[in-house]
Amino acid sequence: MQAAELFVFPESLPFRDFFLSEATPWTWVSRIAEALEAFVFPDERTLPEIPPGLHLSGPVYFGQGVRLPPYGSIIGPAWIGDDCTLLPGVYIRGRVIAGRGSVLGHCCEYKNALLLERVETPHFNYVGDSVLGNGAHLGAGAVCANLKLARDEVIVRTPDGGRAPSGLTKLGALIGDGAEAGCNCVLQPGTILGRRSAVVAPAFHGFLPADTLALSDIRPQFLPRDAGTQGS
Repeated sequence: MQAAELFVFPESLPFRDFFLSEATPWTWVSRIAEALEAFVFPDERTLPEIPPGLHLSGPVYFGQGVRLPPYGSIIGPAWIGDDCTLLPGVYIRGRVIAGRGSVLGHCCEYKNALLLERVETPHFNYVGDSVLGNGAHLGAGAVCANLKLARDEVIVRTPDGGRAPSGLTKLGALIGDGAEAGCNCVLQPGTILGRRSAVVAPAFHGFLPADTLALSDIRPQFLPRDAGTQGS
């Protein structure tokens, strides 16, 4: 499986050399730290005015038009693109890239995560060791679980029904462009959501094909996304 099946890497992010379209999508998670290490962060004196209740430490880049909250915590390295909105209580724990127009929300936590453009994570979300595609959306309380109870390697389920070793003990969700997870949904470690797919089940694990909907049921049902039932 190639990352190009899930994501179109935006021109606005200066990290294209690290996130190759022909690579497996879970490889992108392991390249976030390398991409930020190679980036030349500007002098701290060029930062915008920081609200008194917003704690910053480590190297942080803010693009043009970033809206900052009255309180929260950002631990670098972190790269926040143009026109992003950070809401009160945001907690960025390092190694985070957020593309243009993304929302990093109220009481949300981010760690080793790549958000492409216009990603919406507005309320009570956890995004760790994950990649969220362009226009991806997490409903309130939706989380990307990134560590198995056994604490061993995460095995990824692939579109052909196979299983692939990720080489990672921490791997969250790989959410394709335009895909969504409904309120309070738990995406289990290594979950892959195809483009424009949606999950409204309380928990989901595995691979969800593009343009399909996983419903809440004892057995998850997979329906065309336009079947009349909308995600949260």
